[in-house]
Amino acid sequence: MIKRQQIKDLLKSTAFDTEVTVMGWVRTFRNNQFIALNDGSCMGNIQVVVDFNNLPEELLKRITTGAAISATGKLIESLGKGQSVEIKATTVEILGDSDPEKFPLQPKKHSLEFLREIAHLRFRTNTFNAVFKVRHALAFAIHQFYNDRGFVYMHTPVITASDAEGAGEMFKVTTLDFDNTPRTEDGKVDFSQDFFARATNLTVSGQLEGELAAMAFGQIYTFGPTFRAENSNTTRHLAEFWMIEPEVAFADLEDNMQLAEDMMKYVIKYALDNCKDELEFLNTRLAEEDKQKPQNERSEFSLLEKLDFCLTNEFERLTYTEAIRILKSSKPNQKKQFKYLIDEWGADLQSEHERYLVEKHFKKPVILTDYPADIKSFYMRQNEPDAEGRQTVAAMDILFPGIGEMIGGSQREERLDRLTKRMEQMNIPQDELWWYLDTRRFGSAPHAGFGLGFERLVLFVTGMTNIRDVIAFPRFPKNAEF
Repeated sequence: MIKRQQIKDLLKSTAFDTEVTVMGWVRTFRNNQFIALNDGSCMGNIQVVVDFNNLPEELLKRITTGAAISATGKLIESLGKGQSVEIKATTVEILGDSDPEKFPLQPKKHSLEFLREIAHLRFRTNTFNAVFKVRHALAFAIHQFYNDRGFVYMHTPVITASDAEGAGEMFKVTTLDFDNTPRTEDGKVDFSQDFFARATNLTVSGQLEGELAAMAFGQIYTFGPTFRAENSNTTRHLAEFWMIEPEVAFADLEDNMQLAEDMMKYVIKYALDNCKDELEFLNTRLAEEDKQKPQNERSEFSLLEKLDFCLTNEFERLTYTEAIRILKSSKPNQKKQFKYLIDEWGADLQSEHERYLVEKHFKKPVILTDYPADIKSFYMRQNEPDAEGRQTVAAMDILFPGIGEMIGGSQREERLDRLTKRMEQMNIPQDELWWYLDTRRFGSAPHAGFGLGFERLVLFVTGMTNIRDVIAFPRFPKNAEF
């Protein structure tokens, strides 16, 4: 096969008058002479100039938007504006035709809603080229961050019999015949006849299994798909998403906060350093989008300013109790501008409260700690009751501008008696989690970890506003297309 050059390399080349071959997809073809060609290696197109007098008319008709072609010719200095090089083609070959009457991606601006309907083709647009290049960079940076710090990457199971969050919003995994479901004597589904001989689900988290590995390796991380059957049709929820979950032995809440802050700064800096063109494009795109909004709804920062804001500021750390005091006396609360008013300790904070703390009060990312035990999970380490006798846990949430909660984590409850008592209070069956409790029976140690929803990170770094636009094929209620 002919060796092809990537367009991203040729756009930087000064090797004029050398013969090159490019292969890609036609973005536009003007005046039967100028082809804008893109091969996915970058957002930029290279101009291929053809001599229509020396090409068959039948071939020229097949150079249409979306068609895949191969072009060979000399790399020359461009005389046109907007590009430094172009290719003066001597031969053009059609690799794959594209019917211009049916191809849905015409050379014009398309709405994100429309592009979601053709998610199999939206990668070919500049917006999604940029988004998924940034997504790739962030995923690579995550692995590099943990690898460089000696963490072990664990693949935790996708199929599980436990519910780590205790919320019960899980997808069932079964091979039972729905039309002839076996039943026990009391009429319940007889899972003993199922593939795994018990009820199983798609996982909502790899945390519990990650804790097992941390008790042997010291520090591990997971990065895998997770699933939640929450019937939320919003711009912030997906039924299938990816989670990064480190677990570290011999670590407390302070260690956990520092690891999370270091990780966030590392991956954001990596994206800024390695996706300059993509982020500048997305920055311009967001600014143009902002101009269409009323003044009071416009972003305070540009995308690049927002990313820099997270790098240059130390994350503010405060307790939930301090946050409640600030929110209670805030203007939006006093003037009843919050949708959910804060009137007492124990309230579960909403996105509007989290964003107020980050964007208005502290003007920097915020780490909230020591939440009421009643609104947190069973595995979080219980603090000693406060001066007013209120029970809190060593939990933490990291809040970011425009997003609210980005990371949730905690020091884990390593004391067997405290953990089993908490499980009893929350009606979590101990016999099903005997293996988890074994880590508290045999060589228990203080340990901590957190979870970062990867799509939320990509949403933040790209400036996109709908989480369905930062995952290749979004899964949400009543949609599992492609």
